Amino acid sequence: KILTGFREGKFDILVGVNLLREGLDFPEVSLVAILDADREGFLRSDTSLIQTMGRAARNVRGKVILYADTITGSMRRAMDEVNRRRIVQEKYNKKHGITPQSIIKDIEQLLDFDVE
Repeated sequence: KILTGFREGKFDILVGVNLLREGLDFPEVSLVAILDADREGFLRSDTSLIQTMGRAARNVRGKVILYADTITGSMRRAMDEVNRRRIVQEKYNKKHGITPQSIIKDIEQLLDFDVE
């Protein structure tokens, strides 16, 4: 119900920990804020950071903010990889005359599994 409400615009903010890291696409997401991004561990590995940052990638105006006191190795690798991917995508788009657009999904397409 909460996720559907978010998709329908009933909520402006959705706060999550692990569920939102991967597997769910919310085209409406325009900002992902990662708190304590410099705290090393499972949810702050470069791979996990990239997955979480990717939640904003479905929206052409998507932004990511990493809140941290210092830039860790995981953060640096994640930022470098995201920037590398952006450069590749921009070159491809330019070569093929593609203008990026936000994806559009029906609300019914939100989940492919049951949440209890």
